[in-house]
Amino acid sequence: MTLPESVNMCECWARDGLQSIPKIIPTQQKIEMINRIIASGVKKLEVTSFSHPKLLPQFADCVDVLKRIDRSPNVSYVVLMPNAKGFERFEVCRKEGYGADEIILMISASEAHNLVNFRLSHDEAKRAHAAIMKRALDLGVKIIGCPGTVYGCPIAGDVPIENVIDLTQFYLDHGAQTIMLGDTTGAANPLQVRRRIGELQSLFADVEFIAHFHDTRGNGIVNTFAALELGLRYVDTSLGAIGGQPASGAEMYQFGFTGNTCTEDLVCLLQEMSVDTGIDITMMIENGKRAEEIIGRRLRANVIHCGPVNHEPTQYTQEPKKEKEPALT
Repeated sequence: MTLPESVNMCECWARDGLQSIPKIIPTQQKIEMINRIIASGVKKLEVTSFSHPKLLPQFADCVDVLKRIDRSPNVSYVVLMPNAKGFERFEVCRKEGYGADEIILMISASEAHNLVNFRLSHDEAKRAHAAIMKRALDLGVKIIGCPGTVYGCPIAGDVPIENVIDLTQFYLDHGAQTIMLGDTTGAANPLQVRRRIGELQSLFADVEFIAHFHDTRGNGIVNTFAALELGLRYVDTSLGAIGGQPASGAEMYQFGFTGNTCTEDLVCLLQEMSVDTGIDITMMIENGKRAEEIIGRRLRANVIHCGPVNHEPTQYTQEPKKEKEPALT
C-alpha cells in the first residue's frame, strides 16, 4: 500500500451534511460547529449552500452564516453554488468582504439524476455553469467542478465513463482548478474507483482530483483509501457521516443511509497509519459528540464512542464476580 504523506480533508458537515437533515439547525449552532471545526485544524470546509431558501430552507441563513463565522487566512471556505440566482447573492457577499474562497458547481454524470436533482438537462446545466464560472473567475473565486454520480446512479443505473470525461473536460475548459469526483449515492467499490480514477488520471495527468465518497453501503473509507493509493491528496468527509439527498421535500430517489464518509473515523485511521491530516483527533471527537447533541440523535461515527486506539499500558482491574445468592425456598 502506497499512501500520501499528508491528506487535505475538506469537512462537509455544515453543507453536504446538513442538507440531508430535515430539522432546521439554528444559525448560532451552525456557526459554533464551523468555528469548532476550524479550531481542530481543518484547512478546508464547506460552510453553506446558496440553494433557494424555499426549496432548501436549511440554508436560508447562508448570508448570515458567512457574515458571522470566524475567519482564518490559512483556511479555504467553500460554498455550493446551484444557479445564477444564488451566485447573485454570493456576489454581494464577496464584494462586501464576507464571501467564500471556492464554489462548487455540480452536474450529475447521469442526466436522469441531474433532471431530478437540479431540474436541468446536461446542455442547460452547462450553459448556466459556464456563465457562473466566468463571473466567479472575475471575482477571484476558485472553482471546484463536480461531476456527480460518477460511479453509478440510483435512477439510471450504470453511468458511462464518457459522461464523466465530458463533464471533467467541460469544467476544466471553463477555468475549474480542481475536479471533485462525486460518488453521490454511495455506489462505488474499490475496484471501480481504481479503474475510473486511473482512466481519468491518464487523460488529465495534471488535474487535482477530489475524492468524494458516500457511505451508503458502508464503503466510504475503503473507497477513499483506494483513491489515496492512486495519489489523490484531497478528500471530502462529514462529521458523523451525515449528508446526501437534500431534504427539499422532493420524492426520495435514495433510501437507507445516505451520508458522507465519516470524518472522525477516517482521521483516526489515517493517524494510525502515519498519514498527516493536520487535525487534532481529540478535538474532532469532541466535535462529533457536539454534532450528535445538535442534531439530536446518534450519528454514524465509531471513534467518538470507543476512542482512538490505545498504544500504552493501562490500569485495568476486573471486578470480582459476586457469588450467586441461593434461591429462596
